[in-house]
Amino acid sequence: MAEKRNLDRHRKRYVLRFGADELLFKAFTEDISTTGLFIKTAKTSPPGSSLLVELELDEQCRVLMETRVMWAKKVPPQLIHLVKKSGMGVKIIRFVSGEADYCELCEELSLPYAELL
Repeated sequence: MAEKRNLDRHRKRYVLRFGADELLFKAFTEDISTTGLFIKTAKTSPPGSSLLVELELDEQCRVLMETRVMWAKKVPPQLIHLVKKSGMGVKIIRFVSGEADYCELCEELSLPYAELL
């Protein structure tokens, strides 16, 4: 069976807030790509759910996006650091703000290390 997922993912940890209608929960990214991200959290939503996600790139730069949960793996909060991929994968549906900043970040992450020097 062919791999359906985007293999151009970058392991990167950013603080984010998310929720169905309000940004109620705080979590971290585990990896990001141009089309989505993985949210490491014990507060998962069922696949197909819509979520607002605010990604904090730095103190002044925040990206707000509408996403859809593609898959989720729920584990007890005390095991979240022990289990690989505990949380949910979300697909970016629409950027509310900060699209250029997010695209710039993805471009920077995809450059080989030597080009960043």
